[in-house]
Amino acid sequence: MKSFKLIALTIAASSVLAACGGGGSSAIPDTSGSAVLPPSSSVANFCQSPRTGTDPYNNNLPYPDRQGSLSNEKTWLRSWIDETYLWYAEVPTTLNPASYNTAIDYFNVLKTTAITPSGTPKDQFHFTYPTADWNAILQAGVEFGYGIHWSRSTRNVTPRNWIVTTLEPDSAAAKAGLMRGDKLISVDDADFLNGTDSTTIAILNGGLFPSKDGEIHKFVISRNGSNLTFTIAAGNVFTTPVQNVKTIDTPTGKVGYLTFNDHNVVSELQLVNAITQLKAANISDLVLDLRYNGGGLLAIASELSYMIAGPAATSGKTFDQLIRNDKTPPEPATPFYSTAVGYDSKAGIGGKALPYLGLKRVTILTSANTCSASEAIINGLQGIDLEVNLIGAQTCGKPYGYNPTPNCGTTYFAIQFKGINNKGYGDYADGIPATCKVADDFSHALGDPAEAQLAAALSYRNTKTCPASSTGLQLRSEAMSSAMQLVRPMVKEIAIYSKPR
Repeated sequence: MKSFKLIALTIAASSVLAACGGGGSSAIPDTSGSAVLPPSSSVANFCQSPRTGTDPYNNNLPYPDRQGSLSNEKTWLRSWIDETYLWYAEVPTTLNPASYNTAIDYFNVLKTTAITPSGTPKDQFHFTYPTADWNAILQAGVEFGYGIHWSRSTRNVTPRNWIVTTLEPDSAAAKAGLMRGDKLISVDDADFLNGTDSTTIAILNGGLFPSKDGEIHKFVISRNGSNLTFTIAAGNVFTTPVQNVKTIDTPTGKVGYLTFNDHNVVSELQLVNAITQLKAANISDLVLDLRYNGGGLLAIASELSYMIAGPAATSGKTFDQLIRNDKTPPEPATPFYSTAVGYDSKAGIGGKALPYLGLKRVTILTSANTCSASEAIINGLQGIDLEVNLIGAQTCGKPYGYNPTPNCGTTYFAIQFKGINNKGYGDYADGIPATCKVADDFSHALGDPAEAQLAAALSYRNTKTCPASSTGLQLRSEAMSSAMQLVRPMVKEIAIYSKPR
């Protein structure tokens, strides 16, 4: 699976997704363009190309697909959007479904066309993902690739600037010896920095975003003024969303630190273990590194927030209240969960009391890549008057979320709710500002007390003073000239609501 591609002379994040193909006659009439829409449940799973076999992510039950047509899939989409989309009344009514070659093409226009006062689209978060790949990411924590997470310059011009930001432990890239801060020079001998012709772009795409298990590609990177060559094989990578759990001794007490990168199913047990470890260490403060966390399951965000604040601060309080469209009945608010939801039955923690630190304040490291469920942690804790200090940069601004819905092998993500905290606040569509602006520091490992953002966090807890200047934006000894943005698909920047079992 390729999640991104290089486009023309610049680099952009772009989902590469395959639509259903094949033939088949309609099992139900096409009413996707009519004024009266059937219930989406009555037209679900009628597919142009039904899947066969069983679903490994749904207890190996047979896929629900039935023979249908492309028109059936479009009918389902139009009905589902009308029922659940937060801004359903703003979807254009003049769209002709027959004008779109695929269900995904049709879905892409089924959204509000409104523009915010700042001139940006009101809905920037409308996307799809292959269902099998989405289930692998969310439920099993499995991603295909090398285990490298890149950041790129937001300038989008040559010379291009991609930097190794994090590496998955035990991944092919980590075992090969790549490091945070390495700068990409070439891929399979194609010039990454300045190559612009179509042949070079094709080679770069093929190496950066492999599609087959075992593909081997050559990377040349720059480190401390020297070029190094690495040959790496692609494959499935089991992600570790919770990393670098440690205690830092300071003159004013023990400070806990952890990197948290993804609110997925496997993170639940890892967070419980991390908080248990920090509690046993008797920490008095916590630095939670969310600078690369794009979100995920809101229940995980609620659990972590409870584990930080404890029962005295959270009992009877709302973590997140979902505001849906006027066609959806009101639902109970999401509390601060004090027991584990137990998403992963193998972990054996479902229903068990969560450990907690009972802190009065928390310092969170943030960036423009801190999104959705990560922002819900910040907003949720601020809603109960916990002192929350943000070190880094303003967050991405995504108080919205989804109930990801599959149909015919594609999972659709349309904004279905906005979240507000215990005080009724959730208006941070432009992001949550940082207490102290400190640039990312690629010259130090995450969790190193000398790393610029962590160093600022450790200092601010005592002085309440921000650094005089942000000197952390370094690539080894080479200064960076612009802000950096993670290279990742939109599916990694979401808030997902799912009812606890």
